[in-house]
Amino acid sequence: MDPTDTAAETDVRRRIPRTDAVMSDPRLLRAAGRLGAARVKSAVRQAQQRAREGAVAPDAVADTAVSLLPRSAGGLRPVINATGVLLHTNLGRAPLSAAARRAVQEAAGPTDVELDLRTGLRARRGRSALAALRAAAGAAEAAHVVNNGAAALVLAATALAAGRDIVVSRGEMVEIGDGFRLPDLLVSTGARLREVGTTNRTTAADYAEAVGPGTAFLLKVHPSNFRITGFTAAPDVGELASLGVPVVVDIGSGLLAPHPLLPEEPDARTQLTAGAALVTASGDKLLGGPQCGLLLGREELVGALSRHPLARALRVDKLTLAALEATLTGPGTPTGEALDAAPEGLTRRAERLAALLDAEGVDVRAVPSEATVGGGGAPGVTLPSAALSLPERYAEALRTGTDPVVGRLESGRCLLDLRAVPPADDERLADAVRSVGRR
Repeated sequence: MDPTDTAAETDVRRRIPRTDAVMSDPRLLRAAGRLGAARVKSAVRQAQQRAREGAVAPDAVADTAVSLLPRSAGGLRPVINATGVLLHTNLGRAPLSAAARRAVQEAAGPTDVELDLRTGLRARRGRSALAALRAAAGAAEAAHVVNNGAAALVLAATALAAGRDIVVSRGEMVEIGDGFRLPDLLVSTGARLREVGTTNRTTAADYAEAVGPGTAFLLKVHPSNFRITGFTAAPDVGELASLGVPVVVDIGSGLLAPHPLLPEEPDARTQLTAGAALVTASGDKLLGGPQCGLLLGREELVGALSRHPLARALRVDKLTLAALEATLTGPGTPTGEALDAAPEGLTRRAERLAALLDAEGVDVRAVPSEATVGGGGAPGVTLPSAALSLPERYAEALRTGTDPVVGRLESGRCLLDLRAVPPADDERLADAVRSVGRR
C-alpha cells in the first residue's frame, strides 16, 4: 500500500468529529428530546461510519445523522393518499379530523374517562361519547363501542346466540377481507348458523320457515365489497322485523344517516327506524372516525352486550373514545369533505398544479379520473374526480420519498387522484413531485 494512502486515511479519520461534539448540534439535541438519546446516538455513529468509509465528508456527519432520523418515535409514516380510494384499508382507512386529533392529544394524559369529577365516584366509561353516538344515530335507544366492526358482530353473536341459531341468507355469507369469513367468525362464538334462500334470491318466507324455539336472531349483512345484479331478491328489515324475532343488521360502512351520493348504502338510522333491534357498523369508514365497532339499538339488547364478560376484552381505550366523540360532535371529517368534493373544484386544483409543475419542466398533465369509496363501502359506486398524470417511474419514487405519496398506475402512467387529498396538502404534493423530478 502506498504510504500516502494510509496517511490520507488517517487524516480523514482524525477529522471525523467526536460523538459528543456531534450530539451537541442543536438539531440533534431537539431530536433527542423527541426520539430519545439512544436513537440519535445510533444515527450519529452510522454517519461517522459513513465518513470513515469515505461516503460522506467529515464535516457532513451532523447533517447525515439528521437525515437518518425518522420524523417521530413511532414506526408509522404519514403518507398522502392520492390513490382515488377514499377509505384505503392499507393506509388506515378514514383520516381523523383536526378536532379528533386534538381530542386524542388532550386525552393522552389522565382523564375522567371513568370518573365523575362532581361526585368523585366511578362513572360509566365513555359516557359522553356514547351519548354523542346515540344522538347522531337518532333512532337508537342505547349504544356501545368495541374495538372494530367484526368485534361488534362477534359480541352480538356471543351474548345473544351462543348455543342458539342465527338465521342468515346464503347471499350474505360474505368474506370481510384478508381471509376472514363471516360464517367462520360467527361459528367461533358458539352460535349455530341456519342458512336460508339462495345466493341471488332470499325471501321473507325463507326466514319465516327457519324461525323456531332455538332462534336467537335474524341476521342481515350488507354485502359491502361486492354487488349481485340481475335476477335477485332480498327482504327489507321491516319485513323481517314482522316475524317476531330480533333482527340484527350489519351495515358495515358506518353511515349513520342517508347520504344523497350513496342511495343504496344502508345507514343506521333507517335500519333502526324500520325495526332493526340492533345495528353493527365500523367507525373508521364513512363515519370518518377512529377504528372501532359501533352497536346501536334497543336498550335491553345493548345493555346485555355491554355487561357480557367479552365486552371487557373488546373495549376501546380513552383515545378512541375521545376521537369518536370529536368526530361525531365536531366539524366535518376529511372523509365527508372528500366524498362531497365538487368535481369542478377537483379539476381546477389539478389544472393549477399541472400548470405549475409543467412550467418547472415536469412531464405532467391534468386528466379526468374516477374515485371510489373503498373500505368495503358503496361497491360499484364511482365518484368523478381529477388527477395529475405523471410518467410511470414516479409511482415508486413517490412512495419511497421523504414525504411518501401513494398513487395508482393506469395505462402506463402514474395517476395522483386529488379527491382524497385535502386542498391544504396541494403544495406538499407538488413538493413531493418536484423532489422526484430532481433525481
